[in-house]
Amino acid sequence: MTSSALLTRADALRSGRTPFVLATVVRAERPTSAKPGDSALVLPDGTIEGFVGGDCAESTVRAQGLRLLETGESTLLRITPSGGGEEAGEEARAEAGEGLVTVANPCLSGGTLDIFLEPNLPPVLVHVYGRAPVARALVDVGRALGYDVRPAEATAPLPADLGVVVVASHGRDEEPVLTAAVRAGVPYVGLVASRRRGAAVLASLGLARLGPDSLGPDSLGPDGLGPDGRARVHTPAGLDIGARTPEEIALSVYAEIVALRPRRARTPQRPRPVLAEAVDPVCGMTVAAAESVLSLTHDGRTEYFCGPGCQHAFADDPTRYAHG
Repeated sequence: MTSSALLTRADALRSGRTPFVLATVVRAERPTSAKPGDSALVLPDGTIEGFVGGDCAESTVRAQGLRLLETGESTLLRITPSGGGEEAGEEARAEAGEGLVTVANPCLSGGTLDIFLEPNLPPVLVHVYGRAPVARALVDVGRALGYDVRPAEATAPLPADLGVVVVASHGRDEEPVLTAAVRAGVPYVGLVASRRRGAAVLASLGLARLGPDSLGPDSLGPDGLGPDGRARVHTPAGLDIGARTPEEIALSVYAEIVALRPRRARTPQRPRPVLAEAVDPVCGMTVAAAESVLSLTHDGRTEYFCGPGCQHAFADDPTRYAHG
């Protein structure tokens, strides 16, 4: 069963905005060392904390879990055994269905495992600058929508996984915040202001919305952001829905954020999931090419292994598995 220590660890990861995948065994056919209810966490560096089976099953869970950190979609992973021997690598295969991924594991000792993989990605982090009614409404409405909204000060550093910056300070510290957000590559940067004042602020930063033919070296502002940054700042922030009250203005801003977000779930920038893969030269199984995975270097090439058995076999006779 899922231990209290593992649940506590999961809560700590959520608090630290670290993405992870919760893997839970829901069905097991003998012979297998895992039992229904066994669970583990897959971290972005490929580390697995907990237990969902032996080395081979764990390697498959790691590889699939890292993929889900990219997509953000939950799935049922079915691990089935396949034939062994030197041709096992050709038998390794993965089949995907609606909400189900079936992987034939060439080194699994026997039995079948069904493991539910549930990604836990931190909500979009939003920094709101200002203390006016609109700024307070941006905090309240954003939290109601499930965003991680935090009032921020202009002097505070920007987190690496910051997804949204909205400036609603009515002229106070607007330029340094917008400059820092654009340079940091924050996906959405908004300025709550009238069209006239917003254009003036952008012009002061060298971000004026000018035609491409009119841009030149003289269009750079004192902050040196350059013309490419002009499209990064949305002002007036929000969709034009005829908003009047602070709450309606906040709603229009989040509506624009939703409208502009990628259709595919965005992965937080910190930490990035490890997506590189390799093939175990001994059994032919696809494994994650991560620091947490067993590996050996031979002839200048790093080989990754599903477990210690394959690693030891390769170490005893590397030339036998040169075809891998």
